[in-house]
Amino acid sequence: MQLFADIYLKIFFILTPFFVLSAFLALTSHLTDAARSRLALRVTLAVVVVSVILFLAGKYIFAVFGITLDAFRIGAGVLLLLSAIALVRGAPLMEKAAKEKEMAVVPLAIPITVGPATTGVLLVMGADMTTPTGKMIALSALVCAALTVGLLLWMSGRIERRIGKTGLSILSKLTGLMLASLAAQMIMTGVKHFLS
Repeated sequence: MQLFADIYLKIFFILTPFFVLSAFLALTSHLTDAARSRLALRVTLAVVVVSVILFLAGKYIFAVFGITLDAFRIGAGVLLLLSAIALVRGAPLMEKAAKEKEMAVVPLAIPITVGPATTGVLLVMGADMTTPTGKMIALSALVCAALTVGLLLWMSGRIERRIGKTGLSILSKLTGLMLASLAAQMIMTGVKHFLS
């Protein structure tokens, strides 16, 4: 149960839920609440499918390209740190996408929710899990974290009315701080193992 909770929280914050929520609200400002809800379901499905594939394919990708887990951990940590800095500073949103009819997969699922940093973390996490039980627990936590983000998107209209744009901005910055801590941990672990 502890492993599930740890992985769930890590993945939940790695998916940058409050930044995703603010991006979702900006990109769907022209839609009705019903249309937003339908789009949120499609985004959630896309995020779950992409995340599970990345998680399961990690060790095979490393084997094909001859990349060590620690080298990738350092690289993913740096990307995650850059994402965290962008969140804390207030990253610009992709306004052009608001004109697109289908935003569920691109840009909302990829790259807003599952960006380069998230991809790297999922690949490392998948390669780290070696036992079938550990993989099943991690996959369950991953799906639950993605569904939680989807629930936030589904409730986006109500959340926006409750906390406003300023509240979302504050939550995004707090998420950025959490990501910076995770990134530092990944980089330090990678460097430590790389040098030993």
